[in-house]
Amino acid sequence: MKRRKVSNLLGLAVLATVFERPMHPYEVATLLRERGKEGDLKIKWGSLYTVVGNLEKHGFLEAVENVRDGARPERTVYRITEAGQAELEDWIAELLAVPDLEPTRFHTGLSVMLALGPDVVDEQLRHRVGELERMIGERVESLAEMRAELPRLVLVEAEYQLAMWRAEAEWVRGLREELATGGMPGVEEWRRYRETGELPDMAAFVANEGE
Repeated sequence: MKRRKVSNLLGLAVLATVFERPMHPYEVATLLRERGKEGDLKIKWGSLYTVVGNLEKHGFLEAVENVRDGARPERTVYRITEAGQAELEDWIAELLAVPDLEPTRFHTGLSVMLALGPDVVDEQLRHRVGELERMIGERVESLAEMRAELPRLVLVEAEYQLAMWRAEAEWVRGLREELATGGMPGVEEWRRYRETGELPDMAAFVANEGE
């Protein structure tokens, strides 16, 4: 991944929104909320004006006018610059083309799960599947609502996230079944290790899996 002058993904969201037309930060935030981008970009609204300031500092945005709406405070309208558009296009291209190799929190948890017993791991995985099913249900409902107002082209990231949650839930269910039925060799040795503290013979694990 490239080292960028503004690396906060909120900066990407701002550039992509202002790319449509000049607007002030409050309007940017309103549009992002209306389009359901908060979950996709992990937006921290408290840093919005700081991010906008950094984008302007590095020449990606420029102020074009100040506007006042009734009794509201005066707001600065920004537009994207040529440098900002080039940065936006390069950033999006990188995100689409280059796989993210950063391990997720779940990935890390799986890598050290043997420190827990199999029954505890199964209980946590059961909880995870339940949470995923809740998230899937909520996303299905929200997508149905958004599709009534927005074209699919601006909802593909929500569809992708839904597909990833469904795939993860299916994989976790399969893992739980293997742990419960003994379909994955070594579970009993793992259980014995947690009960006695006696380290299992990892070479035997590998040999058993090859049978």
